[in-house]
Amino acid sequence: MRRYPQAMSRCYAGPLAVAITVVLAGCSNLPPAISAPTPPPALRPSTALAAAAPERLPPLAIDAMRQRDYPGSDLVIERTLPAGSSYRQYVASYQSDGLKIFALLTVPNGAKPASGWPVIVFNHGYIPPTVYRTTERYIAYVDAFARNGYIVFKPDYRGFGSSQGTPVSAYYSPDDTVDVLNAVTTMQRYGSADPNRIGMWGHSMGGNITLRALVIDPRIKVAVIWAGVTATYYDMLYNWHPPAADRPPPSFAGGARQTYLAKYGTPDQNKAFWDSISPMAYLADITAPIQIHHGTADAEVPLQFSQTLASDLKAAGKPVELYTYAGSDHNISQGFNLAMSRSVAFFDQSLKH
Repeated sequence: MRRYPQAMSRCYAGPLAVAITVVLAGCSNLPPAISAPTPPPALRPSTALAAAAPERLPPLAIDAMRQRDYPGSDLVIERTLPAGSSYRQYVASYQSDGLKIFALLTVPNGAKPASGWPVIVFNHGYIPPTVYRTTERYIAYVDAFARNGYIVFKPDYRGFGSSQGTPVSAYYSPDDTVDVLNAVTTMQRYGSADPNRIGMWGHSMGGNITLRALVIDPRIKVAVIWAGVTATYYDMLYNWHPPAADRPPPSFAGGARQTYLAKYGTPDQNKAFWDSISPMAYLADITAPIQIHHGTADAEVPLQFSQTLASDLKAAGKPVELYTYAGSDHNISQGFNLAMSRSVAFFDQSLKH
């Protein structure tokens, strides 16, 4: 059974689109103490674990991930960055599986709410780990959320940039999701944050991580996914053909994919196993409302992935909104302002009202 630590407060100073909608229904040296968040309800074990195989499932299995701990750590401010017009920004770090993970921490200016600022844990998409830098990419996205009164916490993931560890494929290893769930706990322990108002945003690969986190951890109150790789493993294996320039090198994901296929067979041969590691098979357990965005001209992730996710969530009776953007690419560049305004409003509904 997972155990969550009590919230602690310690901070170390240092360095358009056409829309289709599916609608259901600064860190001080001594931040104020915060109360312990209410422990989340335990999610019920699924039948997939028993049906998959008599042998022990890998750590990626949803039921296995539900049983492990995500203790996070105290947040360490590594470096203070130039301030924005309405927020302060830092390179911070925290611990995940004994590894030092760097993150971009953005904190609004102004009087902190009595319970702390609401938080968005920001899950970036695939960027070559040796090219990735904590302070680069997604600048306009982070700026928009922070200007609207959110702490934004963007973890590197292990092995990305200067973070410790070995980078792995988020689709065939639990590691990136573990780093993100440890980030959630770290934010609960951070004195400027409200431990009970935490949402999650994810793009592309980060959308997959976000969906996996949602079926594991009910502490996440709301989620927004842009152009997410949110599909069954059958579709990811056989119906996803991103341009060669946008694919991770074969050594990054190919080895794990081939290992899984060799050991467990194809999704047609061993559906129970592939369902046991797929968040798409656990949508009925999601407790958070989800908003989905996708450009119709996305050449990297099929629009159908988002359409199917929205349809499946609707069938499961879950609150979901789907917006598509005519002519927009993988980053929804052509519809960015509209998509961002909708995203902010959706977070506001769950985290500010």
